[in-house]
Amino acid sequence: MPFYEFLCQECGPFEERRSLDEPREAAACPRCRAEARRVYSVPGGKRTDAGLSGAMDRAEKSAHEPEVVRRPAQSGSSGHEHRRRHGRPWALGH
Repeated sequence: MPFYEFLCQECGPFEERRSLDEPREAAACPRCRAEARRVYSVPGGKRTDAGLSGAMDRAEKSAHEPEVVRRPAQSGSSGHEHRRRHGRPWALGH
């Protein structure tokens, strides 16, 4: 039996489990027992976690307005020293 979403004018939204034969009938609000109408919404799909959702939002935004990111300048050193300290010492740099 699927869940259907209803909206009570006094208490707000709630869900109710119903058979497939009675989805259109009004439901009684579980709090105030008033008649509530059914709300039609997009079916719930797989939810993404907050980190992935934020990354996807940033990627979509950057498609139209790229975000400029710069590394803060290190005082007293050039960028070449940074490359030599990290990475593989046997690899040649470009």
